Amino acid sequence: MADNLTAEQRRKNMRRIRSKDTQIEILLRKELWHRGIRYRKNYKTLPGKPDIAITKYKIAVFCDSEFFHGKDWEDLLPRLEKSDNREYWINKISGNMKRDDEVNKELKASGWTVLRFWGKEINKNTEECIRTIEEAIFEKKINFDE
Repeated sequence: MADNLTAEQRRKNMRRIRSKDTQIEILLRKELWHRGIRYRKNYKTLPGKPDIAITKYKIAVFCDSEFFHGKDWEDLLPRLEKSDNREYWINKISGNMKRDDEVNKELKASGWTVLRFWGKEINKNTEECIRTIEEAIFEKKINFDE
């Protein structure tokens, strides 16, 4: 990846990336809380520790960054293959994608609805993401009432 950063600059950037309480998670959580939707954050008892777990309706929400979770993998892979640390990043991101799939399957098998949003999707279309969550809650309510 020809991004003109020195190794030291890149290292500093990477160290600042958080695994929880990211800006996109906080944005989504604040809006859910404002609407009266209660949740647990980084729920450790579930596979994958969902960023947001609406336990009452068994809905697990993940806020995924485009880079680390392999969005548009077909476009990202050729760029990674040209990078200095190609093997590390290809293994890291493909491993994340595989783990995401396994977590999704495991949660769904135990009756959870899994919702995954990309960071840019949350930033640009927060309302649409919230609407998707509300629709999932509505679906669960209908199933509970039957």
